[in-house]
Amino acid sequence: MRESWRWFGPGDPVTVDHIRQTGATDIVSALHSIPTGEVWSVDAIREHQALIEHTEPGLASLKWSVVESIPIHEDIKLARPGHQEYTNRWIASMENLARCGIRTICYNFMSVIDWTRTDLDFKLPSGAYALRFDQKKFAAFDLFVLQRNDAGAEYTKAEIAEARQIHEAMSAAEREELTRNIIAGLPGKMTESYGLDDFRGMLSRYRDVDHDTLRANLFAFLSPVLPRAESLGVKLAIHPDDPPRDLLGLPRVICTAEDLDLLFNELPSPSNGMTLCVGTYGSRPDNDLPAMARKFGSRIHFSHLRGVSLDSGEQRSFHEAGHLDSDVDMVQVIRELLNEEERRARAESAGDDIYIRPDHGHRMMDDIDKTVNPGYSSIGRLKGLAEIRGVIRTLSAREMETQS
Repeated sequence: MRESWRWFGPGDPVTVDHIRQTGATDIVSALHSIPTGEVWSVDAIREHQALIEHTEPGLASLKWSVVESIPIHEDIKLARPGHQEYTNRWIASMENLARCGIRTICYNFMSVIDWTRTDLDFKLPSGAYALRFDQKKFAAFDLFVLQRNDAGAEYTKAEIAEARQIHEAMSAAEREELTRNIIAGLPGKMTESYGLDDFRGMLSRYRDVDHDTLRANLFAFLSPVLPRAESLGVKLAIHPDDPPRDLLGLPRVICTAEDLDLLFNELPSPSNGMTLCVGTYGSRPDNDLPAMARKFGSRIHFSHLRGVSLDSGEQRSFHEAGHLDSDVDMVQVIRELLNEEERRARAESAGDDIYIRPDHGHRMMDDIDKTVNPGYSSIGRLKGLAEIRGVIRTLSAREMETQS
């Protein structure tokens, strides 16, 4: 497996030189400055690529290998008139990336908002800080801050009463922070930042869009994209919806193994693959991550190796735990990925590497007093990468011993 690290560009507090020191060899990045729906030009790609790959003599080189993500315009998800032009532009960006040698693309099909958290500084018993999704706080936002039409039908009377109490106990500053965390955009979301009125307007556009409609729009988007990806040798890796369940009245369609079966059965192209985001899939207790890694092994082109711990009383709530200390059997997940790589080696699938990266890390030690992108501080991710690397080397060594 190839160790990678996410970099948000020149404004990222974690620099390319810092990343080099982690031992990672590959970079996961994107052109965040280009508005959604615009073409990524070859010149823009190469300029960003040079920032990553230009290396002073004597230093280890890094390679921009994975794109995360080319954002998909909302008009495509809604199949609005003229949306085909945005699909054509997406294909053009993919073609230009391939011209520059970048052929693994992570993307998602989440509507309106991308990954969502209620708390960006949830204090752990260790004193470090993690990202958290609190279902009760989210309900308070949905019902009493956003005041979404028909939201009350999605909650029980007890949940509404509890959400009201939580909302009333919040200060104005706490309500503003909660709103900002949910809708104002997080690093890597590559969606617009919204005000509440804009946000309500975007949600209203999905009023008549159900799961079948959104899934059909995903398939319609991929139908012209995948043949071109195949011809270019590009691997597409869809990221699951995060959290992997319906939110704010919005349907989510990449949440479970069953959703992946529907996708791959409908569009069996070898370029149609997945990002195994262990933390995202793991935030549903009905997802068996080792089994998913085994079942969909040939479709996995990219993996985010982090875990979550679900609240015992409310399993829709979770916090992002240590990379090896979560509700997910991470060692077994890594074992399955190594087994898949061995299968590919036997099949001589040259260049078909699985890229992995430590995902959201805890904010800890010196990073606590620094400005960092939520989830993307350096020390927490370095700790996670070191733990993952240790598991990989241990399992690989045991396999070699068995073979000898």
